[in-house]
Amino acid sequence: MKHIPIIPVPIDEAELALFEERRKIYPRTQTGWFSSWRWVLVFFTQALFYGTAWLNWNDRQAVLFDLVARKFYIFGLVLWPQDFIYLAVLLVISALSLFLFTAIAGRLFCGYACPQTVYTEIFLWIEAKVEGERNARIKLDASPMSAHKFSLKLLKHFIWITLALWTGFTFVGYFTPIRELAISVGDFTLGPWETFWFLFYGFATYGNAGWMREQVCKYMCPYARFQSAMFDKDTLIVTYDTARGDPRGSRNKKVDYKTQGLGDCVDCGICVQVCPTGIDIREGLQYECIACGACIDGCDQVMDKMGYERGLIRYTTEHALTRKLDDKAMWKRVFRARTLIYAGLLGLIILLAAVSLAMHTPLKVDVIKDRGMPKITETGAIENVYRLQVMNTQESARQYSVEVQGAAGAVIVNPADLEVGSATTKAFPVRVRVPANVLASGSNRIRFVVKDIDAPEVTVTEKAVFTVPR
Repeated sequence: MKHIPIIPVPIDEAELALFEERRKIYPRTQTGWFSSWRWVLVFFTQALFYGTAWLNWNDRQAVLFDLVARKFYIFGLVLWPQDFIYLAVLLVISALSLFLFTAIAGRLFCGYACPQTVYTEIFLWIEAKVEGERNARIKLDASPMSAHKFSLKLLKHFIWITLALWTGFTFVGYFTPIRELAISVGDFTLGPWETFWFLFYGFATYGNAGWMREQVCKYMCPYARFQSAMFDKDTLIVTYDTARGDPRGSRNKKVDYKTQGLGDCVDCGICVQVCPTGIDIREGLQYECIACGACIDGCDQVMDKMGYERGLIRYTTEHALTRKLDDKAMWKRVFRARTLIYAGLLGLIILLAAVSLAMHTPLKVDVIKDRGMPKITETGAIENVYRLQVMNTQESARQYSVEVQGAAGAVIVNPADLEVGSATTKAFPVRVRVPANVLASGSNRIRFVVKDIDAPEVTVTEKAVFTVPR
């Protein structure tokens, strides 16, 4: 057999990059205006998430999504599967809000309110408190394993896991009453689905915020991929002013750097060191940028130390940067037709949803006709049997009256007053009798009117069919 030599083929750099190992990022702790706002949002979102589950309302949990009973309690509001339309409205509002805020100022949600960003910020804060600041963490990871290193790593992961499990516990507490859940955890009597979601959500928090961090934003989050479709040249983005900053270079503060042909950027690398995704914003806008503003805070502090004007890295638009627009002209273009349309639609939908909820009738009625043949009485009257499914969404027992309309002389034979417990559904058999020769043979339209006796304004009318034998 003839020997065929194997000729090595050079590996393309782009192909090699596909297999590049992850480079761990050590974000530097940063203070400043944007950092303060990020922590305000961290405190607000977590107080809302962890605290709301423990609030009570009318002797029950204030916010509870009871999937078993198919009831959603949101403070004084009780929603049932029939109210699914409100979930659709909520999703539409969320989508329009995302479009609006992205068109105005890019990835604001990602930088300040996304759970991935919020929990990564918390986990990084814990890491910095246990292991030290950026340089200390780099040095610790590079050092061989020792008792000191092991103890620090153990403490960090213990706090991470504890917080992650508490997060998973709180998440499940919105679907199972959290106080009952706490007792079940203490007694080791958690049900199978509670155990699964408790551990799954806790593991997801620990893995995403503790280990994967920026990888979720860069590779798993779909928003990073299609965000550019919502950007235009009048969208506020975190931008490096190339015309002002370049050429970059270190310099002596006492020397006139302009005579050396340098720009305002001292090439200190702070903007890269504070970035949670590890990018260099000076290379232009990149999809990995989550618009957190950490690089702005870092650069502004360097500018202050050098005695230069702030804003080398800032929130601005492409048009403002290239056309040298002042703030007034820039903001005028930010609130353009596109964003005004988004804002108008969003405001209209929120208004309609609020009006709908305010006018929400706490009574729902379904009428189901019995399949049996109509009954003819001794006097020739016709009787049809129905089942009324009455749903009381109020958190107090209610009594309702029922009457029939649409047929002269129609009466309800059995008792016409119905009592339904708080936030429950109850079925009632109802016999409707119509005198002979009032309705034509075949199907005839009638209406059931169900009215709250103590609150007559709460009234529901449902159509039904009354059958007369041929």
